[in-house]
Amino acid sequence: MKNEKDVATLRDLAARVKALASSDAMGHRREYWRAHNSFERVRPPVVIRGGYEHELVEPFLTCEDEFYRRFEYVFRATVLHDSLGDDFVFEPWATLRATVAVPDGGIWGVASTIKHADSDALAYHVYGALASFDEIGRMAVPVHMVDEKQTALDYEKLADAIGDYLTIHIDRGPEWKRWNADISTQLGFLRGHEQMLYDMSDSPEGLHRLLSFMRDGILKAQAEAEAAGDWTLAEHENQSVPYSRELRDPAPGAKSVKRDALWGFFSAQEFASVSPEQHYEFLLQYQLPIMENFGLIAYGCCEDLTRKIGMLRKVKNLRRISVTPFADAKKCAEQIGTDYICAYRPHPNLVANGFDRELIGGVLKRDMAEFSKNKCYVDICLKDISTVGNDPNRLILFTRLAKEIAEDYKV
Repeated sequence: MKNEKDVATLRDLAARVKALASSDAMGHRREYWRAHNSFERVRPPVVIRGGYEHELVEPFLTCEDEFYRRFEYVFRATVLHDSLGDDFVFEPWATLRATVAVPDGGIWGVASTIKHADSDALAYHVYGALASFDEIGRMAVPVHMVDEKQTALDYEKLADAIGDYLTIHIDRGPEWKRWNADISTQLGFLRGHEQMLYDMSDSPEGLHRLLSFMRDGILKAQAEAEAAGDWTLAEHENQSVPYSRELRDPAPGAKSVKRDALWGFFSAQEFASVSPEQHYEFLLQYQLPIMENFGLIAYGCCEDLTRKIGMLRKVKNLRRISVTPFADAKKCAEQIGTDYICAYRPHPNLVANGFDRELIGGVLKRDMAEFSKNKCYVDICLKDISTVGNDPNRLILFTRLAKEIAEDYKV
């Protein structure tokens, strides 16, 4: 029996999401991003990308049903995000993740141990799932399989609540995509982050065996999903807004596409302190066969890629490179030039303790000046925001200031 109060809440929020996502303003933003991502000169876009929701969204959730509560969270976050005034594009559909079969112990069939410093700590230590490379045989070979019965039940429940208010898209893609397909993220859990670094010098042959197993498993699962028709245009991912001239627009529905119709996102955060040579030997060469199946690639999350841009030129379909708070913006701009888009990410701590216009403006102007000197195509993304002190106004003020500075961007 459905909770009528929960359903009423979801319907109200779904109607609001549909209205803002279908607005003329969103149509203009989509065209704006198509131009930007395809190397046409526009004002550098400004986007805010998550992390603050535990302060500004979670305390206001009211749905009692956990299933409904998940969608309430997404809808409330969307409505809040719209109030920030950035250039993000909201889509007029709700995404329901299909129930996809995953081995016991996680996507590789073996479980790591994670210990937090205390119950409130965001930092944690990973004890790897594999004590030695002799245990690779314990790992599960990936198999893409959708639990059709459970997925249908979930769809029916959500459609009964909001189906008349908002299109529902079922994400049937493989579990081995995004973070689960970049190899780097899961490698840290399989071996532990410190041990992984030791492996490069102490046990390179064993590490290569593990990396080969992971690469082949990811390719297998992704190909199985493609053969089953389970990749769709709603599965773009570039940690930004995935509109471009070269690729078809994001869209809901069951019409299948090949991976070459999609943006792919890959990162290497666990390799931040590794040399370019080791990065290539122990990661990039294994990522390349996975990346080459996608239409366009965005590379990098929070890691410093300053010394690795030359190496990344091996990625033939690379379009976006992250320039993080830990990177040297000047050196990145000089190397990237007009060859790729600079996904510039100022430090989220800029809004952690208040809003200091002079400080924030100084950082943005300094780095944007370097991008301008090198005629870079650039966008500004404030992401991984752990706290804004429960004050959304800081994000609004940041967006306004970043747009002011972007308006003055000259090449």
